[in-house]
Amino acid sequence: MKKYDVIIVGAGIAGLTAAIYVSRAGKSVLVLESTMQGGQIINTINIENWPGDFKVSGAELSQKIYKQAEELGAEIEFDDVTGIEKIAEGFKVVTEDGEYIAGAVILAVGAEPRKLSEKQTKDAGKRPISYCATCDGALYKGKPVVVVGSGNTAKHEMEYLQNIASKVYHIHHDDPIPEDAEAVFVAIGRVPATGNFADLVDLDEHGYVIAGEDCKTSTPGVFVAGDCRTKEIRQLVTAAADGAVAAMEACRYLG
Repeated sequence: MKKYDVIIVGAGIAGLTAAIYVSRAGKSVLVLESTMQGGQIINTINIENWPGDFKVSGAELSQKIYKQAEELGAEIEFDDVTGIEKIAEGFKVVTEDGEYIAGAVILAVGAEPRKLSEKQTKDAGKRPISYCATCDGALYKGKPVVVVGSGNTAKHEMEYLQNIASKVYHIHHDDPIPEDAEAVFVAIGRVPATGNFADLVDLDEHGYVIAGEDCKTSTPGVFVAGDCRTKEIRQLVTAAADGAVAAMEACRYLG
C-alpha cells in the first residue's frame, strides 16, 4: 500500500485548498474524489461572493484551484472512499479500487441535496427533477415550473426562475405537485456525505462531523473541512478557510 503524509477525502473547495496548504508545507498528499473536482459549486454559473473575482463560474473557479494544487505536487485520484480505519502506521484508507496508508486524514466530503419524498417523487412522475435552477432553468423558458422547499435556497431558486418560467409555483415538502408544472426544482436542504465515516469520528444528529474552528474531530489525526463540519455558515470562503486550518493542524499533528 502506498503511504502519504496526508490523505484528503473530497476535491471540493475545502479539500483542494487543504491540498494546497499541505503541499506548501512539504508534506506528501493524496486527494481522493468520487465524482469530479469542485463539488457542488461546479453547478453554479455565476459566483459573486468570492474575493477577487466579482463574477466567476463554479467550474472555472474549481478548475483554477485544482490546477494550483496539482502544480504544487498534490496527487489527485478519482476513486470512491468506502472506509477508513485506525492502524499502527496511522490510517488505512480503503477505496473501491485499492488501499492507502496516511499519517493523517482530512474529511472534506461536503453535503448532497436532500431528495424529494417518495410521495412527491411519485407525483412528479416523468417530469424532470432538478436540484439546480441556475443549471437547468433555461430549459424551461416560458413554461410553468415548481420549487419545493421553504428556506433561503428555495427563495433564491424562485427569484431566479421568475425571470425565465411563465409561472413559478412554490410548495413545501410533501405538498402535491401542480399538474401543469413541467419541471420540479428541489431546494429542501442538504445531507452531509459522511455515512462511510460514522465509525471513525463523532457525528451530530444530522450527520455532520462534530468539530470546532480548529477542525479537529473526536479522533486524533482526523480533521474535517467544509460543508460536512458542524458550523453556522457554509459558504465558499468558509470552506476554503476550513481547508487551510485543517491542513495546518494535520501538518502540526504529523510534526
